[in-house]
Amino acid sequence: MRNYRWVICSMLFFATTINYLDRQVVGYLKPILEKQFNWTETDYSHIVMAFTASYAIGLLVFGRIIDKIGSKMGYTISIAVWSLAAILHAVVKSTLGFGIIRAFLGLGESGNFPSAIKTVVEWFPKQERAMATGIFDSGSNIGAVAAPLIIPWLLGTFGWQAAFIITGSLGGLWLIGWVLIYDKPENHKKVSAAELALIKSDNEPLVNGTVSWSWLFGLKQTWVFIIGKFFTDPIWYFFMYWLPSYFSSAFHLDLKKPSPPLIIIYTAATLGALGGGYLSSFLIKRGWPVYKARKMALLISALVVLPIFASRYTENIWIVVSLISLSIAGNAAWSANIYTVVSDILPSGAVSSVIGIGGMAGAIGGVLFPIAIGLVLDHYKALNQIKAGYNIIFIYCSLSFLLAWLLIHFLLPKMTPVTKVS
Repeated sequence: MRNYRWVICSMLFFATTINYLDRQVVGYLKPILEKQFNWTETDYSHIVMAFTASYAIGLLVFGRIIDKIGSKMGYTISIAVWSLAAILHAVVKSTLGFGIIRAFLGLGESGNFPSAIKTVVEWFPKQERAMATGIFDSGSNIGAVAAPLIIPWLLGTFGWQAAFIITGSLGGLWLIGWVLIYDKPENHKKVSAAELALIKSDNEPLVNGTVSWSWLFGLKQTWVFIIGKFFTDPIWYFFMYWLPSYFSSAFHLDLKKPSPPLIIIYTAATLGALGGGYLSSFLIKRGWPVYKARKMALLISALVVLPIFASRYTENIWIVVSLISLSIAGNAAWSANIYTVVSDILPSGAVSSVIGIGGMAGAIGGVLFPIAIGLVLDHYKALNQIKAGYNIIFIYCSLSFLLAWLLIHFLLPKMTPVTKVS
């Protein structure tokens, strides 16, 4: 048996890495850009909201489109749009311009996860999907690890415009490889008969065309994913967009130099994504029912997020780094499993649509949360107590995953899969 499916998984990993690297650039350049464009925290929150609002709309649209045109063409369109948008940041001359370009970026980037999850469903049996999802989802964290290494160097050597141009150009290189090597497993020359038999071993129900919106929104299974994303995605947005600024303001970290605290934190996220994916796959191989393995992995992930609450009680930067690292690892482990739950409980022809719906819910939460963040941080910045403002935000971060898990548990205790397609 060949293992070509893992080559495809590596392509998803690199796409997601580029996706989050492009998304992260503005967070690292925030201290520079807010001086150049006279941004307040509220201005910056509006720029973040422009991205997330567009991302929310794009997820809903892209999820539907990808179920119709397939993951190859969906990815091609998505990465072409977001790479162009990332490059165009370099020519922006105003705060409004940044908001418009961030919206354009959000529209393009919204195709990444629906395309990637659709690809995992096409290429992996259920027992391997969480691990495959964990691997490609860890690209979001690798992108975040690469950012504090690459962006300060680009900023110091070439200026902030080059940081956008160079990172945005990486998507074009990936796109060439994707067009050349991707096809469905049953049509791929490098997939053996034995590997194809493994990929198709679950005998999942097939759906011709796309299912109706009313049917999808009437399913408890769809609402499991909506809840799982709405309460938790805003936390990852906060970690991504505000952590560099947090360490700059609370601990005077120089963002023009490589930042070991941020590298450690985002590396922990990578380990969390891989560990979360491995955990549920391991439990399934040990004989656990799929639904029970996924729910246990989600519960453990939610509990691991809790320690960030304690960061308010210390002024030691390395203790704070340790607490945030643990929490962000739990966040990544949750993400690897909540995405896989969709393919466990819904037919393959509905996966991208539901990923889009749930992703939109998460992005809506990502629009609402920055409003609160901007108000809280501006208030405490005026009092010269910015760290206290971040501590309040950390309290919500620590509890959000456990709240989501409890709601999911009461909504669908046994994660019952859909057996009849309407």
